[in-house]
Amino acid sequence: MIDYAFSYADLEYFLLIFVRVASFVYIAPFFSMSNTPRNVRIALSFFVAVLLYQSVPHTAVTYHSLTGYTVIVLKEAVTGLLIGFGANLCTSVVSFAGRIADMEMGLAMASMFDPATRQNTSITGIYYNYMVLLMLLISGMHQYLLKALAETYILIPVNGAVLDTSTLLASMLEFLANYITIGFRICLPIFAVMLVLNAVLGILAKISPQLNMFAVGMQMKVLVGLCILFATTVMLPDAGRFIYEQMKYMVVSFVEAMGGSA
Repeated sequence: MIDYAFSYADLEYFLLIFVRVASFVYIAPFFSMSNTPRNVRIALSFFVAVLLYQSVPHTAVTYHSLTGYTVIVLKEAVTGLLIGFGANLCTSVVSFAGRIADMEMGLAMASMFDPATRQNTSITGIYYNYMVLLMLLISGMHQYLLKALAETYILIPVNGAVLDTSTLLASMLEFLANYITIGFRICLPIFAVMLVLNAVLGILAKISPQLNMFAVGMQMKVLVGLCILFATTVMLPDAGRFIYEQMKYMVVSFVEAMGGSA
């Protein structure tokens, strides 16, 4: 016969685990997409919390009032949000690369409503976003995120998070530097071809002033840009690997900043 009895202290401890997992799922990439039903996210958070409750080592959580327990709940929520936020930051690189590519191709004014993020995003940004997300899913990004969340309970036990603002700030500044570098790496082929095309159009404008290079150039930029965009699709796995490695680094940095360096 299976015994389902548990104490009130076990319920409180389970709720603390559930708060961190739910906060992580709320903001982590792939899980936080708006086209994922809320019921699915809540159910996923609950079942992951049940598994973690059975597997992670239990630590004593002491508090003396309802206010003390509320503070612990807020600490667990902040811990889950920061870990998920560190991973979610890296997926915004492809949107940055898409904006640069559209600006070079003359599609900066064209935008689409992305149902995943519920924001107006550039056409190339949506293309890059879904392609890189597909690459990350194939490489097991969702499995890594859940494993990383499980390991945080060993490095950062319940009510054991201590925020190190200096480490968080250093990680954010390093990420911003890599953010621009990775973004330009993704759109570099389009940027380079458009630079050469602008030089050719400038020479043609000097040779044949009677031609309307503005009208001709806009059409040529869009046509050449789309050709290069689809021709460089084979390079997206390398871009996905860069983002995956940066995602791992950011998650580790944020965990270390919350007391997991030991």
